[in-house]
Amino acid sequence: MQREVRVSATGLPGSARLEIVENVVPLDQAGTTFEAMLSGWARQQRARFLREAETIAPRLALVRRLVAFSGLFPWEWTPAEGEAFISDRRSGSRPVSVSTARGYEVALRMFCEYVTDPRYEWPRVCEERFGRCPAQIFHEWNSVAHVVEYEGSAGRRPLTYDEVQALFDAADGLVEEIRGRGRKGALPAMRDAALLKTIYAFGLRRREARGLDLTDLRRSPKTAQYGQYGALFVRYGKASRGSPPKRRTVLTVPEMDWVVEVLAHWVGELRPLFGPGPLTALWVTERASRISTRGVNEAFETARRAAGLPAELDLHCLRHSYVTHLVEFDYPERFVAEQVGHRCTSTTAIYTGVSDEYRNRLVRRSLERHEELWERAQ
Repeated sequence: MQREVRVSATGLPGSARLEIVENVVPLDQAGTTFEAMLSGWARQQRARFLREAETIAPRLALVRRLVAFSGLFPWEWTPAEGEAFISDRRSGSRPVSVSTARGYEVALRMFCEYVTDPRYEWPRVCEERFGRCPAQIFHEWNSVAHVVEYEGSAGRRPLTYDEVQALFDAADGLVEEIRGRGRKGALPAMRDAALLKTIYAFGLRRREARGLDLTDLRRSPKTAQYGQYGALFVRYGKASRGSPPKRRTVLTVPEMDWVVEVLAHWVGELRPLFGPGPLTALWVTERASRISTRGVNEAFETARRAAGLPAELDLHCLRHSYVTHLVEFDYPERFVAEQVGHRCTSTTAIYTGVSDEYRNRLVRRSLERHEELWERAQ
């Protein structure tokens, strides 16, 4: 029978003294200690306001995977276990990408930093119970080097103007196809078409689009002709390092002002047909609930297949397309970065894949300037 011991609340969040009962030997000492380590690491991350589902849970699951793979507990790990784990993930029919492997290594390195830090007392506990201490298993010699800014799939790229049009035409065509067959689903298909157009016209991430409410449709004093669709107030921008979601206002640009009619039709005519009642979400389902991120993804994938576009393209490519096309419209880099919520213009540059036509136009402008200067010099 375990004896309850009240521990001091002065320990760091995640410290061993907050997770284990001193002077009691559990039946499964190794398993109990390991679970206490994970509980402590979760507590430490919560103290940093990291997200439970998106960050903490996947990291804990990764540590469990390494334990299951190696058959060893963290205080028994050596660099060889970490290297074998990554090597195994690189093999098979679905090998991990470079960026995924780095993510694994970074997460496991952080866990090892946590359990080897004397302030959290796990080295002392492991030494007393098992006669050995945890060690760092990933270092500069066995970790993926970060030498380029972008390491995603080469197939993920901005869509051309023709591909964007083909995607939207396919989304609209699905509505007519469903109606022609006399099947249910025309209304959700119309919603999905409007959703995809809005994501592209404002350069949104899927979570940002999903989180929009009716009150996030804003007027812009400088573009009064767009009415309440002159801007979008994004409240669920990508967070970083435990911070709350970033907020920004995305202005409707003249080149994308066709989205005003799309949104007006959706808000005024289509959305009420879903019977949302008091629900404030902009994008709703037939069950009067906010659309899920999975639903947003499926809207793109269905339209992409119907348009015959490459399977490597995903929803995020619409955001890349928005950035690229704003650059080709000659908007300043700082403006583009503010529109998409990037703190640094260098991040925006990663998203950009301008067309040959745009680069040729820049070359022609340069030649014209040089010719003009040469003529003046004669």
